[in-house]
Amino acid sequence: MTLEANLSVGLVAKRADVSISTLHFYEKKGLIRSWRNQGNQRRYKRDVLRRLAVIKAAQKMGITLEEIKETLSTLPDQRTPTKADWQRLSRHWQRQLDEKIAYMQRLRDKVDGCIGCGCLSMQHCPIYNPDDQLAELSSGAVLLEHPELEKDEK
Repeated sequence: MTLEANLSVGLVAKRADVSISTLHFYEKKGLIRSWRNQGNQRRYKRDVLRRLAVIKAAQKMGITLEEIKETLSTLPDQRTPTKADWQRLSRHWQRQLDEKIAYMQRLRDKVDGCIGCGCLSMQHCPIYNPDDQLAELSSGAVLLEHPELEKDEK
């Protein structure tokens, strides 16, 4: 099947395996763009398929649409990522994923005891957070967000 240069919304949706409403949503978010032909129908350049593949891959990695938009905005003229661009983008996202993985590991390690202080008083919290000193730094699970503040229990 040969793809023409100006793709209809239906063809793009089918090829990218997304709904038409998803394409409209991505467009509203500034992730992709189209134009209208003389019949007022949306048309896309063929390279939108690669851009959609990048968006879908990033989403599967847990990258938010806002983070995807921010990263794609670093490309000149909203162009579709090249192989070199993808390598740079993916390295950036790998760092984000490493941070998320570290956060999830800290959460996993604390889930049965302390939930990071600042939320509840549990047996370990007086050790980590006497007199609720961490409240001055932040609300919520402060130690999950700032593990460097944990006291050494050795």
